[in-house]
Amino acid sequence: MMLQDQVAIVTGGSRGIGRAIVAELAAQGARVYFTYHSREEAAVETAASTGATAIRCEQGDAAAISQAVDGVMAQAGRIDILVNNAGVRSDKFIMMMPEEDWQKVIDVNLSGAWRWAKAVCRPMLGAGRGTIVNVSSVAGLLGIPGQTNYAASKGGLMALTRALAAEFGAKGIRVNAVVPGFVETDMTAALPRDIKRRNLDNLVLKRFGKPEEVASVVAFLASPAASYIVGQSIVVDGGLSAAAGM
Repeated sequence: MMLQDQVAIVTGGSRGIGRAIVAELAAQGARVYFTYHSREEAAVETAASTGATAIRCEQGDAAAISQAVDGVMAQAGRIDILVNNAGVRSDKFIMMMPEEDWQKVIDVNLSGAWRWAKAVCRPMLGAGRGTIVNVSSVAGLLGIPGQTNYAASKGGLMALTRALAAEFGAKGIRVNAVVPGFVETDMTAALPRDIKRRNLDNLVLKRFGKPEEVASVVAFLASPAASYIVGQSIVVDGGLSAAAGM
């Protein structure tokens, strides 16, 4: 129970990697709140199976995010952990990508994480402690054709992680990132078959990851066991980036 009595917020926690993170943090003793946007049925199911509390909140609404943080503080009295997991994809080659698709992905994946970090930093700074874990993607390391918006958002998230770590580290707030590769989720299920096959061939472990394998790393980084890890992006990709020579 590494996170006993800790209070955590997980964005985008209703399904996939987010649901696994919610479940893992709760299993480690944390009191967990998670956000969702439109998948209410999935959110209800996640809340019922984990004991966590669901909050409907849009990544692009700074006022709603601040209200959500205030609500958690009113109920729990503290916020120890923020996991920026919420993300979307809208894949197209750049010559066919409308600017709206670029703006949406950047706003949800990168600007949304910035909004949440800004909202939780006040209570964390007031307490002199806290940890933020940003869920990036190997797309931000490798660059994948047809994912200029997604890769840029996830690469930016790693840069945001380093900047926040430098800004908050001396004040007792640790910031790190987890960088998953291809994980078995609804999002990766929608990838074209040839892309999945090509990347499976490039994996050292010759299999896609499971959401729980990412969630366990998030829980570790959020725990006291990682107390001397700051500003790092931990790659969890089954050897994809190693095979690429990175």
